[in-house]
Amino acid sequence: MGHERFGSFGLATPPARKAIPADEAIALLKRGEAKAGSLLGYGNGRSYGDSCQNDAGMVVDMRPLNRVRSFNAETGVLEADAGTLLCDIIAHAAPHGFFPAVVPGTQFVTLGGAIANDVHGKNHHRRGTFGCHVEALTLLRSDGRTYRCSQTDNVRLFAATIGGMGLTGLILSASIKLMRVPSLDIMEKATRFRDLGEFFDLAEAADQANEYAVAWIDQLAGGHERGRGLLFTGNHAEHGSHAAARAGSRLSVPVLPPFNVLNRPFLTAFNAAYRWKKGKSATPRQASYQGFFFPLDGIRDWNRLYGPRGLFQHQSVAPEANARRIVPVLLEAARRAGEGSFLTVLKRFGDVRSPALLSFPRPGYTLTLDFPNRGERTLRLLTELDRIAVEAGGAVNPYKDARMGPEIFAASFPQWQQMEALRDPAFLSSFWMRTAKKLDVRRGSRKPRNR
Repeated sequence: MGHERFGSFGLATPPARKAIPADEAIALLKRGEAKAGSLLGYGNGRSYGDSCQNDAGMVVDMRPLNRVRSFNAETGVLEADAGTLLCDIIAHAAPHGFFPAVVPGTQFVTLGGAIANDVHGKNHHRRGTFGCHVEALTLLRSDGRTYRCSQTDNVRLFAATIGGMGLTGLILSASIKLMRVPSLDIMEKATRFRDLGEFFDLAEAADQANEYAVAWIDQLAGGHERGRGLLFTGNHAEHGSHAAARAGSRLSVPVLPPFNVLNRPFLTAFNAAYRWKKGKSATPRQASYQGFFFPLDGIRDWNRLYGPRGLFQHQSVAPEANARRIVPVLLEAARRAGEGSFLTVLKRFGDVRSPALLSFPRPGYTLTLDFPNRGERTLRLLTELDRIAVEAGGAVNPYKDARMGPEIFAASFPQWQQMEALRDPAFLSSFWMRTAKKLDVRRGSRKPRNR
């Protein structure tokens, strides 16, 4: 199997060297012959770092397992194979008036990947994470057994698998509860804010009044325009389309350019144009769901614009009490380092609790930044951003990460030892090796593992 099909979206992490088809991995697991640390489920490669890589073993190609098994048009409960893409779930349920309760920034993630990363969207303040809407899942472990996991069956495995980054076994299928909506279209409103103080003044009220809310920050703006941006709010339109649009785009970046196209002059011009175009009217407008939720899906392989060295994405969350102080400090650190972020997103997390043992969202504000990989100078900045976030009582997102140290991971997820105890011994990732396993060695390994 071609290794180029098993990369990470950030392109800064080498692609998997070995891959195995799902049916072969399933047979291996059922026979109880999978070796320690040899496997990791691989969805559609939309994780930015090495949480979807297993450099010491093989990744399991789950994409062929992509069947929608059942759908109840009365309750909105859908069961599908783990390799089913989110866009296909949307297309299946849309004619019946249902939509996933939580969607991330791309529709090209698999169901298993959405569960394993406990992804979040623009409505965390109302719906929580993706894991909040998982009714049950089936998990194949290296003891050869298939477990049905839910809030009542194999409860500890259920909690560890949601947000567990594929480490508890192979997710085969899942049932999720979709949300009834009047249409797929979104009534979108863009509100300009002059600085971060004005954004924070708007944010909580925006969450209370709207299903969806997210802010774009002009990270390169300086002087009196520092912290300016646009707050996007949205709700499903009462009168709109129930037909899912064709997933994908005719636009693409067909080849990998030899250099980073998204340089500072380009970003400065792009940010000014984007703010003018999107913020020129405060009147609500009806937008397609693809344009509102998945704007970057409109250009296939857009990550190639960063050139052969790829990009690093950094996402952190700061507690609500500290956010007004910490978010400006994070942005200032990036400006001081001379780094420009193509995508700078700020949004508010609510207090809806995930069933996951390890889940990144928690009450507060989350900031996402994209940086071209310029080597050591970029890594120094990312380390500084880690430090700022964690010292403020926050956390760094592991499935967006390609380089955080073990201590940052432990500070972000103090429950990591419980996760290690529930990890299937046959499953491992490059991320877990460079974070939790290093901590594990320092503290001494703990056996046996518990279900």
